[in-house]
Amino acid sequence: MRRYLRVLRVFWSAALAAEMEYRANFALAFLTSLGNLAGGVFGLFLFYRTGYTFAGWRWEEALVVLGFFTVLEGFSVFLLQPNLNRIVQHVQQGTLDFVLLKPIDSQFWLSTRTFSPWGVPDLLLGVGIIVYAGVRLGLPAEAYLLGLVPFACSVLVLYGLWFILAATSIWFVKIYNATEVLRSFTDAGRFPMGAYPSAYRFFFTFVIPVAFLTTVPAETLLGRSEGGWVWGAALLAVGLLGFARVFWRFAIRYYTSASS
Repeated sequence: MRRYLRVLRVFWSAALAAEMEYRANFALAFLTSLGNLAGGVFGLFLFYRTGYTFAGWRWEEALVVLGFFTVLEGFSVFLLQPNLNRIVQHVQQGTLDFVLLKPIDSQFWLSTRTFSPWGVPDLLLGVGIIVYAGVRLGLPAEAYLLGLVPFACSVLVLYGLWFILAATSIWFVKIYNATEVLRSFTDAGRFPMGAYPSAYRFFFTFVIPVAFLTTVPAETLLGRSEGGWVWGAALLAVGLLGFARVFWRFAIRYYTSASS
């Protein structure tokens, strides 16, 4: 573990040094994130301005869901996009050979080799809106700690989904459309699941687990979630991580290296 932590520190130090050459991008990323968040809040406002509620979700409670969604967007920009999208390039250019030959786990290398600080604004704004909504609702400090448990699971679920899709580039090189489809599905997580008809709620819970990304953490933070959903989120996270690991091992057996 210490060895991998040292490697991660070297990776991210080099990535930060490279990204800091373009410091003005941080201001642009912050303005972009602020605009996206304003658009999300305005979308909620269009529903709530007439007194309409999402199946019992008050305005501040819906803001908590939007906050978790914004944090996940920041995580995607911070870690998933800069790393997992490059798997396609490694396969196309044959540089995956060098990754597989390194004395380090290939999945770890591909998942953590770099990061993008331009995801930090979304992370900060998302946390800010969760805290703001929590203060308006009078939530105690321990509520935030309880909400961290299913939210940590949602981060692992999102990573598992992204990595499994990225691993399919071994067979299907152009998977950008598939990742965009996944992003379009996860966009449904900006609203509580109560906003959707029952058929959509079933789909976003048991087919594409969007409900576990934002609604379940929000309900836990608000003290409305049953323990079964939290356990379900944990089992889903462990299951997806395990499947991603097994699937990657299976996929590289079919990788045709640039030298063969």
